[in-house]
Amino acid sequence: MVSELMASAPSISSRERTMYRKTLHIVIAIVLVVSAAACKPRQPKVATTPPDLGTTTTTKPPETVREASTPLPPQPTTPIEPVRETPIVRPVADAVASSPLDDLNKSGLLKPAFFVVDSHELNDEGRMIVSANADVLKKYATWQITVEGHADERGTAEYNLALAEKRANAAKTYLVSLGVSPDRLKVISYGKEFPFDPGHDESAWSKNRRAHFVITAK
Repeated sequence: MVSELMASAPSISSRERTMYRKTLHIVIAIVLVVSAAACKPRQPKVATTPPDLGTTTTTKPPETVREASTPLPPQPTTPIEPVRETPIVRPVADAVASSPLDDLNKSGLLKPAFFVVDSHELNDEGRMIVSANADVLKKYATWQITVEGHADERGTAEYNLALAEKRANAAKTYLVSLGVSPDRLKVISYGKEFPFDPGHDESAWSKNRRAHFVITAK
C-alpha cells in the first residue's frame, strides 16, 4: 500500500521521500488503532453508589409472624340495671284473730248445725256446716270451743237434756274426724232451757234443735 502511494506521488527528492514515507506510516498506524478500537465490544457501565459515610445502616431483624388471636366478644349494648332490693312485706294483723271473744261469737263466724225432730244425726246440710267450721278452727289453731247441744220445748227436761248432749257430741265427733284436736273441744247440753227463738211453732222449734259453737278462748 505504501509502495503504491509512493509510486503515484510526483517525483520528489530522496529526503522528501523518506519524510513522506514516515508520515504515511504514522497515518496508517493511527487508522489501524482507531479501527481496532471501534471493533472492540463495549462493556456496560456499572453504576456504583458511593456509601453515605454520614448514615448508619441498621439491619432489621426478620419480623415474626404472629398468630391471629381470637377476637373478644362484643360488649353488651343494653345497659345493666342495678339490682333492686325486694321490699320486706310485713304480715298484716289479722282482724279476726285480734277481735274480742264477744265480737267473734256475735259475728257468726262459726255456724250452728240443725237437726230434725228427735234426731241427733247430722244430715248433709249439717255436715257441710260443721266442715266449714273445721276449716276456721284449723286456721285459728289456738281457739278453744264449746259445742252446745239444744232441743225444742217439746218433751221432758230429762229427755231433751240427753238428746241435746247427743247432738253436741255428734258435732264434736265430726270435727275430730276432720282434723280438729279433741283437746280444743268441750261439750255441754242445755236441753230446752235456753231457746234461741221463744216461739211455740215449728218455725221456732226448728231453730232451737241445734249444735251451737261458742269460742271460749284464743
